[in-house]
Amino acid sequence: MILGVVVGSMKQMKSPTQIDTEESGDSISVETLREELEGTGYSETSGTAVSETVSEVEASLFGSEQFAYEEAHVKSSLDELLVSLVSLRDADTHGKQLLDDLAEEFDTMLSPGTVYPRLHELCEEGVLDQRELVKTKEYVLDDADDARSRVAAAARQHLALGMVFRAALEEGDFE
Repeated sequence: MILGVVVGSMKQMKSPTQIDTEESGDSISVETLREELEGTGYSETSGTAVSETVSEVEASLFGSEQFAYEEAHVKSSLDELLVSLVSLRDADTHGKQLLDDLAEEFDTMLSPGTVYPRLHELCEEGVLDQRELVKTKEYVLDDADDARSRVAAAARQHLALGMVFRAALEEGDFE
């Protein structure tokens, strides 16, 4: 009986190294699972897009001037930041790595009690999908259009407020 289940599962695999997850139909490579079990699956280069994006934005806005994000502003945009981080990463989109990204790139030390409930809510809303791996959970975009729309709306809001602040600085009487 067990052999029949194993053979049946192997027939459903896309390739000998791919395993389909039951609920989402997404596949996870056997190599990814093996790396996670061995503790070697976390790539140092997978977050390069995150670092490069943040560095490019800061350089274009502030040149060589040092810039620091304020924790309150990061928290107020946490959902959009998490969705953006997941979209920029091609691997290692587990909660611990997202916490590390927030700390390294946005100078913000948030507790797991702040971040994980937001990740779970984004999953419940259908923006992110959570895949169970062996030792951790990985997050991927579930509805890319909704994710893009949310991030774009937040960007418009922040840009508009920034422009109002700038105009007030130029035209206001701050003396």
